[in-house]
Amino acid sequence: MTISVGDRIPAMALKAASNDGPKDVDTGDIFGGRTVVLFSVPGAFTPTCSAKHLPGFIEKYDQLKAKGVDEVVCLAVNDAFVMTAWGRMNECLDKVTMLADGNAQFTKALGLELDASKNHMGTRGQRFALIARDGVVEHLFVEEAGQFNVSSADNVLAHL
Repeated sequence: MTISVGDRIPAMALKAASNDGPKDVDTGDIFGGRTVVLFSVPGAFTPTCSAKHLPGFIEKYDQLKAKGVDEVVCLAVNDAFVMTAWGRMNECLDKVTMLADGNAQFTKALGLELDASKNHMGTRGQRFALIARDGVVEHLFVEEAGQFNVSSADNVLAHL
């Protein structure tokens, strides 16, 4: 079942990228008592994700913070080493939390997995964004297959 507005973010341990290598994080610590914007990309280094999705949130980071966002999180079904490399390449590890969901456990718990096996990519996450306050989904923006509109930083900003 897909997570919906009003639902609580599932409790789970994951890995986040950092300049010191992968670190253990817990969704309760990320989302609890805070306003968080999480956006999901089908894969690090993929065309739309690299050219538009991640750069949009980096560019709008200060505006998101000014609207009361405590943390901006980029989620991908990739390992923490890939997310670290992608974060370093985009010089955003000091702004965007690069969250690795290597086994797609968190993505599946959200009900937002994507079967990308026809492109030899296996299980991935759908392209989406959400706004959560104190661990509860306030807004959810899930893209139609192959689209990039509602999960953009601009659309998220318009709903804060």
